[in-house]
Amino acid sequence: MYLTDILKQGEHGNVEFKLSLSPKIHLSPGKRQKLASQMKYRIENGKGKAIYVIGVNDRGEAVGLSRFEFEKTLSVLKVLAAENLASIVSIERYGPEDKLIGKIVVEKTAKEKINLVVATAGHVDSGKSSLVGSLVSGIPDNGAGKTRLFLDTLPHEIERGLSAELSYAVYGFRQGETVKSNNPLNKQERARIVEHCEKIISFVDCVGHEPWLRTTIRGIVGQQIDYGLLTVDLDSGITNITKEHLGVLLAMNIPVIVAVTKIDRFPEERLNSVMEDVERILKYVGRIPIRIRSKEDIAVVIDKINNVTPIILASSVTLEGLDLLDELFKVLPPLKRDMGKPFLMYIDKVYNIKGVGTVVTGAVKQGVLKEGEELLIGPDKKGEFRSTKALSIETHHLKLHSVKAGFLVGVALRGIPSKDIERGMVLCSSSYGGKVRSVKKFLAEVLVLTHPTRIMTGYEPVLHIQTISEAVKIKCLDKPYLKAGDIGKVTMTFKYHPYFIEEGDKFVFREGKTKGIGKVLRILEP
Repeated sequence: MYLTDILKQGEHGNVEFKLSLSPKIHLSPGKRQKLASQMKYRIENGKGKAIYVIGVNDRGEAVGLSRFEFEKTLSVLKVLAAENLASIVSIERYGPEDKLIGKIVVEKTAKEKINLVVATAGHVDSGKSSLVGSLVSGIPDNGAGKTRLFLDTLPHEIERGLSAELSYAVYGFRQGETVKSNNPLNKQERARIVEHCEKIISFVDCVGHEPWLRTTIRGIVGQQIDYGLLTVDLDSGITNITKEHLGVLLAMNIPVIVAVTKIDRFPEERLNSVMEDVERILKYVGRIPIRIRSKEDIAVVIDKINNVTPIILASSVTLEGLDLLDELFKVLPPLKRDMGKPFLMYIDKVYNIKGVGTVVTGAVKQGVLKEGEELLIGPDKKGEFRSTKALSIETHHLKLHSVKAGFLVGVALRGIPSKDIERGMVLCSSSYGGKVRSVKKFLAEVLVLTHPTRIMTGYEPVLHIQTISEAVKIKCLDKPYLKAGDIGKVTMTFKYHPYFIEEGDKFVFREGKTKGIGKVLRILEP
């Protein structure tokens, strides 16, 4: 349908005329609700599709918008679309730059659940677990880690007040409303949220204590993360661990949200000082910091999230700022996943559950897994794969018949003892065929971030790629050695046994602290 045809029809059915929209005005509570309902009506009339013509008045007369006004109007429409579980599928511009007319097509998202996976990172005791605990429950923390106990469940974690393993939490949205849990530890409560919500926010709560850096890297690199939530508390401010975690998130091209925590405990002078440090480090790594003060500000960042970093001031004790985090997660889209490829998941944890048998957990990297599907698992230490079957599938304790890429799942397997499975193996569709192979050696391009001396042939760091954590031997190719700041090609050889990796996979390598990042260019020894 051409723009001239729409203008002749006038405003009816699934067509809506708008001159211009502004986040500050049209995303205020009263206006927002009205406009969201209006869009819902247009979508329903268009059987899942609405057409917005912008830059025209109510009579359908072309007026035109400046480029800036056009982009502001578009940002408001994106927020309204997200609230209706829809998205903008096409944008057409007509006319000169100072008098633009636009045709915007909005389509309802498929009725499948949307799952956003968010990794929390930051310095130890920066309030990560308490923030997530209060966010998923709506319950204020008592200042001593009351809501942290919703995530830290191991005895030594509770006793010491330190997270030592990845932990998980979930909440969601139904018909635009936030759905939280009175008891996030209750399995039935978590399953209820997943079952009834249209959009699910799955948190992977990483570890802030330096000795468990490898666990945090595993959470960021191996869990198919959509967004990173980096916490900076007013007590410690920016630390070396903060920088380390931020570096890993950016190395994996994960958009970052910063939550400045414990704002109820410190004066404004301390807040201003920490904010200056946060903005300085973000600008240093090429990100544009934007402080979110109201829901209207969120429209500015959602379509630029790969270049800008929202900063939200928060307190788990007073719950200040948590409504803004809710609003941000409600409208942020998940990363685009490849559903057309065969199912593939990297195994993170292995369990032997009484009455069920072997269960593996991880994040689905690509494709769709169906209950009863024939699968392959491996490679083992000899580089071999074995056949198995998905007996059942769960996500956050809810049983599913199928699950798509981006979901955190547990899969019960047939005929494979748990002792034969290790973290870093893959579970994949049997249709992978000859494409699934064990890899011992590969060509990579690396960037050395930090190193006190030089990296030369024979260097043996630990490589983190997907859920794999393994020592590799490095051979320098185009340079005799690499120092901090250098980019070069190297071959990497797994020291102990092979794994399944693919060209294009990104990785982190470290020796104590993170030393560098890289990408797999070519498989050399399958």
